[in-house]
Amino acid sequence: MKDFLKFTFATVTGIIVAGVLMTFLGIITLFSMASASESETQVPEGSVMMLKLNGTLEERNPQSPLNFLAANDYESYGLDDILNSIRKAKENPDIRGIYLEAAYLDCGFASLEEIRQALQDFKESGKFIAAYSDSYTQGLYYLASVADHVLLNPHGMLEWQGLAAQPVFYKGLLEKLGVEMQIFKVGTYKSAVEPWTNTAMSDANREQTGAYLHSIWSQMTDDIAQSRHLTLEQLNDAADQLMMLQPAEESLERGLVDTLIYKNDVRSYLKRLAGIDEDDNLPVLGLKDMINVKKNQPKDKSGNIIAVYYAYGEIDGLLAGGTDGINSEDVIRDLRSLKEDEDVKAVVLRINSPGGSAYGSEQIWHAVSQLKQEKPVIVSMGDYAASGGYYIACNADTIVAQPTTLTGSIGIFGQVPNTKGLTDKLGITYDVAKTNRYADFGGINRPMSEGERQLMQAYVNQGYDLFLTRCSEGRGISKEDMDGMAQGRVWSGSMAKELGLVDELGGLDKAIEIAAAKAGIDAYTLMNYPGKKSFWSELMATDPGNYIRMKLLDGRMKEIYRQVDMLDKLDTRDYIQARMPFELHIR
Repeated sequence: MKDFLKFTFATVTGIIVAGVLMTFLGIITLFSMASASESETQVPEGSVMMLKLNGTLEERNPQSPLNFLAANDYESYGLDDILNSIRKAKENPDIRGIYLEAAYLDCGFASLEEIRQALQDFKESGKFIAAYSDSYTQGLYYLASVADHVLLNPHGMLEWQGLAAQPVFYKGLLEKLGVEMQIFKVGTYKSAVEPWTNTAMSDANREQTGAYLHSIWSQMTDDIAQSRHLTLEQLNDAADQLMMLQPAEESLERGLVDTLIYKNDVRSYLKRLAGIDEDDNLPVLGLKDMINVKKNQPKDKSGNIIAVYYAYGEIDGLLAGGTDGINSEDVIRDLRSLKEDEDVKAVVLRINSPGGSAYGSEQIWHAVSQLKQEKPVIVSMGDYAASGGYYIACNADTIVAQPTTLTGSIGIFGQVPNTKGLTDKLGITYDVAKTNRYADFGGINRPMSEGERQLMQAYVNQGYDLFLTRCSEGRGISKEDMDGMAQGRVWSGSMAKELGLVDELGGLDKAIEIAAAKAGIDAYTLMNYPGKKSFWSELMATDPGNYIRMKLLDGRMKEIYRQVDMLDKLDTRDYIQARMPFELHIR
């Protein structure tokens, strides 16, 4: 008995000691991570910046303290960090080139286009860019094609096949469950509701999707043709051969890549490009190192500030992913502060949003309008600035978009599920006692009455009319003409420019340049808003369960999860939405 008690006591003591040690080691690790994230990087002479892409791209990356939980090397990157790092690499005399290692990147084409433009600008310094991949995705090949040297593994793969959008439809699933989605919308092309009501794309949706896919493909092939000295006919012919199933030698022969090389030999290749002897060390700086490289520019003393305000994600949404997104109350408060700050001479509103709450969009529109009365407001569009994302942009002084940005989608919809079929299958019944005709409006356990349907549709019509009015007045286009290009239709940035929905084509730098000109200032300091959270604030705000769940999901599974999560939270969302469908996938 004594031995048993001794053994039990020793075991319990061991568990406690191990727990204390693990906690202590965890704290040390977090302190080390926080310290490393803030220490300045020293750049050795003859360095090469390594842009290793294998993960997901966001407008701004808060560097979550839980990133170390991500499997393999899959990471989150901030577009702002990448653009700033490329700019610093161009300016730093000790950096001789950029090495792009392309594995996988979950992002939109407008973001790729922005990075590509930054790399193109980097080349003007006379420094080299080399790109390598075991297997190029189509998007990353578009990015890598700007390089002076495009390298591919001798037994690697290059995806080059054209663009396709493949929506997912849930109508059949809902019918099996006994759930009906009651839809109210305005806009022939407003396709966000189609996953719940259709089993295939409507003719209108197929028309708009085909149009913007061809527009994006045209931009991609034009850029690649120029960089690779190929014709559009050669690029399209290669796409029709499904290059990913062709031997690597075929990509070389067609001029899509320059060299077939094993990854193990790339370092020696880079040393030759950098003018470093084979026996010497090649200093390589990763993105995390570059973030902490000091900018090589004098400090501005004018006191003028151009504020870049980032608004990205769904507007007042409750989709999977936690608190990420545009919170209208936060944005309104922040824009009011920028309006009142006399040092802020102009504001660049960086939007990357498919939309969301129509009500929240209207509130932000009002805040932008008030800000515009005091100082110039320039919109820079990212991958998306559609529906509600366009709503909050339409009244800016100038709108700048990438040719591959998806925008427009000026339309409104509402959806209310009817689960009576499901509850009947389960043997669940409901009853009600009420004082007035519509006292139980919004209940999902029954179909809506004809009176409720009429009132709901009228409400949606009012929302669309207001949206149309905001866009018409903001863009100086008659309401009738605006309605002709609205109707929920999605446009590429280049198409929107021709229609007058967008003023200029370009990236964030272009928008900042316009903001400075509108404000009439030559000297200024760029300030990003809202301010990034500190390491410890980010740690306290992180939901580990949600973070891990979203890290485990990828591609189409993540999209399906978002749609199901949206359905689950319909009772906590605004009835009226102004957003694009999330299910659009462009390979």
